[in-house]
Amino acid sequence: MKKYTFTEKKDTRSGFGAGMQVLGQTNPNVVALCADLIGSLKLDAFIKENPERFFQTGIAEANMICIAAGLTIGGKIPFATTFANFGTGRVYDQIRQSVAYSNKNVKIACSHAGLTLGEDGATHQILEDLGMMKMLPGMTVINPCDYNQTKAATIAVAEHEGPVYLRFGRPVVPIFTAPDQEFIIGKAWMVNEGADVSIFATGHLVWEAILAGEILAEKGIDAEIINIHTIKPLDEEAVLASVRKTGCAVSAEEHQIAGGLGDSIAQVLIKKHLAPLEYVGVEDSFGESGTPAQLMEKYGLNAASIVEKALKAIARKQA
Repeated sequence: MKKYTFTEKKDTRSGFGAGMQVLGQTNPNVVALCADLIGSLKLDAFIKENPERFFQTGIAEANMICIAAGLTIGGKIPFATTFANFGTGRVYDQIRQSVAYSNKNVKIACSHAGLTLGEDGATHQILEDLGMMKMLPGMTVINPCDYNQTKAATIAVAEHEGPVYLRFGRPVVPIFTAPDQEFIIGKAWMVNEGADVSIFATGHLVWEAILAGEILAEKGIDAEIINIHTIKPLDEEAVLASVRKTGCAVSAEEHQIAGGLGDSIAQVLIKKHLAPLEYVGVEDSFGESGTPAQLMEKYGLNAASIVEKALKAIARKQA
C-alpha cells in the first residue's frame, strides 16, 4: 500500500476560494456571483482584488442562476456560488431551463455538501445533488477530495466550455494531493495500484479509502484505490481496467447510494464487465444534526465501512 501522509488539514471550500483568487488574477472573463454567503464560499480575496467582477444577488438563488446564464451571452465565465442544497435543489428548474438546456457556460460552485455540513442538519445536508446534476444533459459534475485538488479543479473548470457543477465541503480534511497537480476533467486519479479489490471513492471519502487500504493491507489484501473526482463524464476506461484486474469493487461517496457515483459505476459494469459491486453511501435516509465526524461514523461513511464492504465484495467474487 502506497503511503500517504499529510501535514495540514483544510476545508475544500478554501481550495475553491484560492482557485478563484488565481482566476481573478489570470482570467479577466471570470466573474463571481453569491447568494449572501461570501464568507462561507471563501470569496473575500477574489472580491477584494476584483470588486467590479462580483455580483451579490442576496438570498435569491433562482435569480442568481438566471443572471449567470445571461452573463455568458456577453462572454463572461460566471461562477454562481452558494450552499449545495440551495444551489441545486432549490433552483433545479432554473438550472435545467436556463443553463443546461441552452448549454450555457455557467459554473455552479457549491459548498457545504453532504452530511459534513454538520450541525445545520437535514434541511441543509443535501445528499441528492450529484444524481440531480449528472442527469442533466451536457452537465459536467466534479467532486474533488482535498484543498489542493479543489483549487486545481476550480482553475480547470474555468477553461472548460459548458455547464459545470463543482461540489466541495465545509469541514477541514487532510491535504494529501500535490499542490502543483494537473487537474484533467474526466480523468480518474490512481491513488494506489492493487490486485484484490477496486475501491472507487470521491470527495471526502477518498482519504477514508486510503485509510481503509492501509487496514486491508494489514489483512493481506491488496486494494486498488481510485479517486473519481469527475462523476460525469465518468472515466469508464479506468473503471473497467481496474475491475478486470481485481474482479470486484466498492464505491464510496458522501451521497445517497441511489443516483450517485456507485450507480454510474454499476451501469458501466452491467453493460461491459459483470462483477460484484458493494456501496458505501447513505442508504435512503436524510441526515441529522451532529458533528461531521459523528455523522460520518453513524451513517457508515468511513474507513471501517469501506473495509467491511471490500471484504464482502471479495467474498462474493470468490463464491
